[in-house]
Order: sequence, then structure tokens, then C-alpha cells
Amino acid sequence: MAMGKILSSGPILLFLLYLVALVSLPADAAVKRYQFDVQVKNVSRLCHAKPIVTVNGMFPGPTIYARDGDRVVINVTNYAQYNMSIHWHGLKQLRNGWADGPAYITQCPIQNGHSYTYDFNVTGQRGTLWWHAHIFWLRATVYGAIAIMPKQGTPFPFPQPYRETNIVLGEWWNNDVEEVVKQGNKLGLPPNTSDAHTINGKPGPLFPCSEKHTFAMEVEQGKTYLLRIINAALNDELFFAVAGHNMTLVEIDAVYTKPFTTQAILIAPGQTTNVLVQANQAPGRYFMAARPFMDAPLTVDNKTATAILQYKGIPNTILPILPKLPLPNDTAFALSYSAKLRSLNSPLYPANVPLKVDRRLFYTIGLGINPCPTCLNGTRLTASLNNITFVMPHIGLLQAHYFNIKGVYTADFPDRPPQPFNYTGAPLTANLGTTSGTRLSKIAFNSTVELVLQDTNLLTVESHPFHLHGYNFFVVGTGIGNFDPAKDPAKFNLVDPPERNTVGVPTGGWTAIRFQADNPGVWFMHCHLELHTGWGLKTAFVVENGKGPDQSILPPPKDLPPC
Repeated sequence: MAMGKILSSGPILLFLLYLVALVSLPADAAVKRYQFDVQVKNVSRLCHAKPIVTVNGMFPGPTIYARDGDRVVINVTNYAQYNMSIHWHGLKQLRNGWADGPAYITQCPIQNGHSYTYDFNVTGQRGTLWWHAHIFWLRATVYGAIAIMPKQGTPFPFPQPYRETNIVLGEWWNNDVEEVVKQGNKLGLPPNTSDAHTINGKPGPLFPCSEKHTFAMEVEQGKTYLLRIINAALNDELFFAVAGHNMTLVEIDAVYTKPFTTQAILIAPGQTTNVLVQANQAPGRYFMAARPFMDAPLTVDNKTATAILQYKGIPNTILPILPKLPLPNDTAFALSYSAKLRSLNSPLYPANVPLKVDRRLFYTIGLGINPCPTCLNGTRLTASLNNITFVMPHIGLLQAHYFNIKGVYTADFPDRPPQPFNYTGAPLTANLGTTSGTRLSKIAFNSTVELVLQDTNLLTVESHPFHLHGYNFFVVGTGIGNFDPAKDPAKFNLVDPPERNTVGVPTGGWTAIRFQADNPGVWFMHCHLELHTGWGLKTAFVVENGKGPDQSILPPPKDLPPC
């Protein structure tokens, strides 16, 4: 089954499970059970074969299907040589950080030969999310889609598509990714960029040895298809387009949007985008293509991944047409595309934007250089928020918070940078040292938070996609240059701003987000470029318990992996 290995049991056990489900869940909810075996498998791409870490031997891994209101139970057994943890990206995990998955933030990893059951409810969410490994760079191959259907009998707020297809964008390295990273860290430099981009694990026929490694979807003339597009790449924001066909964007990060038509989309690592495509062109074969957006002077893997949209009855001998993608450095397209994103904000799907703000935070995003006697130039590249490079602890921060274990972290992350400067002026190349620490920010339960993320020209400006665990947030404003607290808030959209879990901070610019801290726990916030996360571009919020009976963190499960 495409749904991964759903557990099969004897009829009596199944009946008992059914009774338990009836007692413990609302009438229209169900329990969806999955078994994830983390195992190494030999895979060949681009004329290179190598062992990769997979779930159930699949690359990408199995899709998780659920409905809004379901309980999802996923038992992960680790047969690989690496420690493992899996994050269910975009699921809010209300009061249940134990199921969130980032290693050493909400749990210690699952060791070789051990299992852990991620047990969570899907509450008030529907749309496309995804799951991925959240330790080292293992998410290069350990990832898959999550498709959440609306509650039974609830239609989509857009025309019902005839069929749907997952389009999961990724990156491929010919060499062992963990070795590539180790080599980079040893030198104190970025590791080699990927050798290809992929669509559903396949690079497409523009790459060597890839004729057979090409994803194709068949369409029927006149029918409408829903594409669930996920950017699972490690380090690249990507443009995506379908030759000859417009796309109607209807959802981002599992939140419905005001629909608009576009020839291409821009999607950052960690983000999802749902589009409708009508098969209304001359029957033929059309390339779907993805390639990076990069408007800073940095090296990326600039190769184009392709897949094929093929009309029924058309022979494979017809050569597909390539789409016109925006230029790799097309900042104007990136900004105008982002400006079109608006929440649907209908009576059924309101945008409940916090209008009053209890806590204002201002975080600068910087690259830096710290001494490293053993590195190539005697220095190591690093990254920081408010000049603090985050140091990962050796036990889960959520355990430390819940059990009040001292000495693991300090709750003194500053609300603003140590000293203001011209953040996006000429490149700053002196005094690039950062301070290090496991410093978190404490947030009062149910308070409203406004966070401005400000890119800086420390070494270079660059676009950074930031992901907040445990929450969606509203992207109320964005701009180029330095954020002006006197003038910019007047331009905020407080009516129908996009609601997301991952947002791109523009190159040499800023983004303002708001959220209500109604989910107690320890919630990771980090750049979703794996390179920068590894360099320390991350922190976490400790959201305190409320006073009500259902406003505190749930107790940890019995099988939480030991540290």
C-alpha cells in the first residue's frame, strides 16, 4: 500500500482497538497506525550507487494519510547505524512536544535497535505537511509527505480536483552526505553543494543515467489536478513551474489562501504549497521543473530537476517542452510572488491575527567567523541570532524544562541584539566573532508575540527560511533594508496576512510575524537551511504552562528514548 506499512493484527486485537478508538475519540475520528522501519538501502542515481538511510526502504518515504480530528500513531524502529529522530513538520502537537521530534530539543534520539512511538492528534489542521529526520543531515533521504484531508463531509474551499499528486522536491549528493558534512566541518567551510535536485526522489532526464529515474504523472484532457508541493531540499529555495500550464495557488503550509494564478511558484525549504493544474492544453508531454533561487553572491547547486506531466494516450517518444522558470537571481519575482500570498480569511477559515502585542522581539540573523586552530584557515564559519550561536545540549530541552533539571539551558535569550548597527549596509567583515550558549526565551502562556527577524550583512546578506515548531504564525509584514519600528508597523497587514509555519526572510531585509503562545512546551525555532542550522542559527522558546486544566504540558510517554 502507498500508505506505508500500516500494522496488521489478528481480528480480535483489531476489534479491541476499534472499541478503544470508539470510546476515546469523537464519532468521526479514527486512529491511523504506521510502522516506520529506519533502514539502510542501496540506491542508484546519476550513475552512482550508494547506501542511504530510508524509511521502509522507500525514497522518498511513505506518505502519511489522515483526516482533521484523527489520532496518528507511528512506531519508529531504528535499524540504521545513526541515531534517529523524526519531526512531523507543521503539526502543532498541542501540549504534546514529546511527539515533535527534533533531537535534543524535545527528545533524545532513537538509538540503533530501539523504537519510539510518536502518538499525536491532528486538531484543526488540514492540507499538506511533511515529515523528516531532525538530526544531523539525515533528512537528505529521510522524508515524506503528510496529506491531511478535511473532516468527513467538509469540502475544499476550491473546486474539487479529479486526482491529487505529491511533488516532493529534494537534493541528491553522490557521496555520503554525513561524510560530506564532516569534511566541511573539519575545514571550517561549507560542505560541497548537492549534485542534483530531485522530484519525488528522481532528478529527471537532464541528468546522466536518469532516463529511468524520472517521475511522470498522467493526466486526462479537461480534468483538474491538485499538486501537493513540498520543498524537502536541505539548502535551496526553489522555483517550480509546469510547461504550458498555469497553476492556481490554493494553500500554503496547510492553510487555505485566497486563490491566485501564477506561472511559477517560489518555495523555501520546509514550506508546502498546494496548486490546482487544469489539463487544458494540447495533449502532449510537458516538463515540470525545479531549480534554485539565489540572489546573494553564494554558490548553489544550480541544476534543474524535471518530471513529466503526460496526457493520456501520448507516446513516450514525444519530447517534452521545458517551462520558463524565473532567472535564478530574480528578486523582483520573489518579492511580488510573496506579496500575493493572503489567508483565505473566510467565516469558516478566519485569520485570527493578534491585534495587541504583549511581547516584542527583534532578532538579527548573522553569519560569523570564530577561531578554530584545527580548521583550514584557523577559523570556522558560524551563524547566530542576536550574535548568539546556539549550542545543542546533551539531553532534551523539554525534559530539562518538564523535570526542572538545572544546568542544561538558561532562559535569558535577549529580546534584541546587544547593540544596534546598520544591519544591511555595506558588508561587515571585522569583529565577526559570536558568543555561544544554550540560551532560550521564556514566553508567558497565551501572551501574543511579535517577532521581527532582521537579515544582516555580516559577511553577506542572504535569504533565510525560518521555521517555528509547535505553532503557525501570521506574516504581518516584510521589507528590504533595516526594519523601522517607527514607520513599518503602519504598513502591517492585520486583516488577511499569510499564515504559515516557515517563512523566508528576504535577502538584506526583514520579516515580522505574530503568534499567540497558547501551546505550552519547548519549541525550536531555526533556519531551515541545514547548513545554517548546523552552524548555530537556532534557538527555542519555553512557553510556560497556563493555569487551566488543559493548559499544561502532557506527561511524557513511557517509551521516550533515554539520553
